[in-house]
Amino acid sequence: MLNDEHSHGLWEKTAPAAPKTEQLRGDISVDVAVIGAGFTGLSAALHLAEAGTKVAVVDAVEIGFGGSGRNVGLVNAGMWVMPNDLPAVLGQLHGERLLELLGNAPQSVFNLVDKHQIECELERKGTLHCAVGDSGLKQLEQRAAQWQARGANVHLLGAKETAAKVGSSAFAGSLLDNRAGTIQPLGYVRGLAKAAQASGVAIYTRTPVNATERSGTKWLVRTESGTVSADWVIVATNAYTTSPWPELRSELLHLPYFNFATTPLPQDVRDSILPERQGGWDTKEILSSFRMDRAGRLVFGSVGALRGTGMAVHKAWAARSIGKLFPQVKDVTFEAGWYGKIGMTNDNLPRFHTLAPNLISFSGYNGRGIAPGTVFGRILAEHIAGRVSEADLPLPVTKPKEEGMRGLREGYYEVGAQLAHLVGNRL
Repeated sequence: MLNDEHSHGLWEKTAPAAPKTEQLRGDISVDVAVIGAGFTGLSAALHLAEAGTKVAVVDAVEIGFGGSGRNVGLVNAGMWVMPNDLPAVLGQLHGERLLELLGNAPQSVFNLVDKHQIECELERKGTLHCAVGDSGLKQLEQRAAQWQARGANVHLLGAKETAAKVGSSAFAGSLLDNRAGTIQPLGYVRGLAKAAQASGVAIYTRTPVNATERSGTKWLVRTESGTVSADWVIVATNAYTTSPWPELRSELLHLPYFNFATTPLPQDVRDSILPERQGGWDTKEILSSFRMDRAGRLVFGSVGALRGTGMAVHKAWAARSIGKLFPQVKDVTFEAGWYGKIGMTNDNLPRFHTLAPNLISFSGYNGRGIAPGTVFGRILAEHIAGRVSEADLPLPVTKPKEEGMRGLREGYYEVGAQLAHLVGNRL
């Protein structure tokens, strides 16, 4: 996208083609205008259209240009926050609602893939959160106990079981979450777009929004080449938000994250790494993630940006780390490398905002965009349709709150990741 091989990397090479879209030209009128063609925006548009609502989606660049088309592709349940901590942060009512919604969120993704026959390399074999040392194992023991107390299909595995499932003896244990899976994220978001179009949604790309204004009982969404008049507006741009909503950007810290994909591995090697095709990540503060695609490429990622000196530093680190974690991979060769930015909030939980009457937003996925983005798109659609009131939402309605020293902290993340990868080993 935009002739940048480091924006979407392997996913753009292997995803099915995007559906045909055009730039908005002229003035149109709909029931709901959705800003952002990612998981949240397209899920909301699809669910609204299936209920008979007239919807238009506008995106500044292309379908899946932001985090939806760049991430690792782990379809995880829940958030980073420990399950028992959610009610403490959000209150008992919202905390338990959110846990139930997000615990079942991967299944919602799987259902949409099945219903609309989306080509996205879906694997339903779960994910592995892998423990680095005793401290990492203790963390996973707590997480497992808290989810199991809620009836979740998760299992704590010992070192030997983990080695068999990962193909590496590096970990002290792991948490197998059978609710989860992996996906080709750009393929999935393009599939959502195709399903939305088939349901009557108009999707306009290369159409940045310059302003929104109230015109009587309607909203007028202004772009350089036309306007959208709508009763409701959904802002679903998350970490890639620009004007006219600077308050949404100001509450998010951008955490850069990269991935490198190897060339397809020899059959005997690919059979030895994640043989059941779970995706994995570890418990380190500067974590690593790893998964396989269907062609036998190992996709390996961590915190950092592939720009400036970061490209050489992170690429060398990834090659060393793969060699240490998976010594059966000889002469690591990368076919693609790409990166994006994660929208982080100060409590690692998402945000639901009413920015003005009938103008709502959702953001702050904290690296968990696929399943939460999909189900929150559905919730936004149900809220607009009147089936879910504000009182029944899984999150409280809040006002955006600016994060202090944002630029300095974001720079620290990028530089700090480079330093850690320059001098450190993976485990």
